Amino acid sequence: MPEGSPRPLIPGQEQTSAPSALRLSAGDDVAVALRDLEAGTTLDADCAGVVVREAVPRGHKVALRALRAGEPVRKLGEVVGVATTAIAEGQWVHQHNLEGTVPSLPPLASPASPPAAPARGPGQATFDGIVRQDGRVGTRNYLAVLTTVNCSATAARLICRRVTDSGLLAGHPGVDGVVALTHGSGCGTDTGGDGLSLLRRTLSGYARHPNVAGVLVLGLGCEVNQAHELVETWPPDETAPAEVMTIQEQGGTRATVEEGLSRLAAMLPAAASVRRTPVEASHLVLGLECGGSDAFSAITANPSLGAAADLVVAHGGTAILGETPEICGAEHLLARRAVTPAVADALQERIHWWRSYTSAHGASVGDNPSPGNKAGGLTTIAEKSLGAVAKGGTSPLVAVYRYGDKVDRPGLVFMDTPGYDPVSVTGMVAGGANVVCFTTGRGSVFGSKPVPCLKLASTSDLYRRMEEDMDLDCGAVLEGGVSLAEMGRRIFEAVLATASGRRTKSEMLGLGDEEFVPWQVGAVL
Repeated sequence: MPEGSPRPLIPGQEQTSAPSALRLSAGDDVAVALRDLEAGTTLDADCAGVVVREAVPRGHKVALRALRAGEPVRKLGEVVGVATTAIAEGQWVHQHNLEGTVPSLPPLASPASPPAAPARGPGQATFDGIVRQDGRVGTRNYLAVLTTVNCSATAARLICRRVTDSGLLAGHPGVDGVVALTHGSGCGTDTGGDGLSLLRRTLSGYARHPNVAGVLVLGLGCEVNQAHELVETWPPDETAPAEVMTIQEQGGTRATVEEGLSRLAAMLPAAASVRRTPVEASHLVLGLECGGSDAFSAITANPSLGAAADLVVAHGGTAILGETPEICGAEHLLARRAVTPAVADALQERIHWWRSYTSAHGASVGDNPSPGNKAGGLTTIAEKSLGAVAKGGTSPLVAVYRYGDKVDRPGLVFMDTPGYDPVSVTGMVAGGANVVCFTTGRGSVFGSKPVPCLKLASTSDLYRRMEEDMDLDCGAVLEGGVSLAEMGRRIFEAVLATASGRRTKSEMLGLGDEEFVPWQVGAVL
């Protein structure tokens, strides 16, 4: 198996009939059931001769050979856990007989010759973007009410509601909307601690985001995260035009809402004056996220998104991979692609930090797979991580960023984010992602205003069941004989169309107002 993203064996092969299970790599000890298997079923294709001993749910693992207690179990060519009891050939392999391990980390040295960037191919792809005066390129055109503290959250929502109800936006079709970026923090925290600096970094990232044409910064007035202090740190040539208000200065909620409405109305003409213009795909900054994953995520949606990410990189753009707890057990696959030892070391440092962080709270990174992940066939964090890293394709890893840091290098980069989807995407958007692709196997619903989010279903069944939420059916890799490369091309073209203004399913449903969730760390005082 290649050292980059894991690849299934079925796409592109001639199949006389749909197989019942799929071995993902030649040395694997288990196969993935492609349908519910009954006891007595004889596996076909490359699993020929194995007789299923008990019912195995679709997406779950079936043993291809006898395994001793304590023996490592391989899937996708990597160890995903150890057998907790003897497992017979043909048995169901899951939580009752497989447990994950969190191995000690060896040095993650990068290779002397990192992989070459993907070939671009003929032509330079373009999209119709929104070019700001300073050269930043957006894919949407929003006004934002950015709160410094939870205490101003309701007032911010009331202001946005008044803008919508007043009909102000109807006269400015070039403005995509007004979004209230509210959160649960901003006070009760150490003035010099990590929690406050991380929040300010996130808020600053949204203020400088090219999808934001203007921002109203709204505070209460007495909070730790002072509004005027925050805005004073923003370089005026790198952020949207900003107005600052506090509820206490305005004299209460009602007066704040009226004044907020007035200030946003004054911003509208300038925001509406922008026009889309063709720009090169090198201006794409693609956030890569997976949520509600299942066993099929690693077979279809994630490697397909990886192929699309390679195309973004090949055209000079940027792809952001994150969710640090969800690469644990597969971080070596990324480290092998680091362009320098320093990049590999930075990745390892973040893994070490997460192990210490979770341990201090009585937890482990191995606790990550959710009940939904497990119901979908994922048993251990290593198994989940092998699928998650596939979203990063095969491109060299050029940099590692802290949460919410401005991403200033093209290519595949890694951002340290939690695995919790809203928090992870918030960090990527703060870093500059102007489009997000979100793969899902169980069926996540998600939006990320002011950035469009495309949803990629891992199975055709999920796509049909939740078609109003899903933008692309990656299940065609299994059910339609579509290659990963072709599906990646389809995703890339969908990204270009979305960046040009085509609305996603999440946007049509109005999702994205509640998914701004900055990462909270540190003590609450």
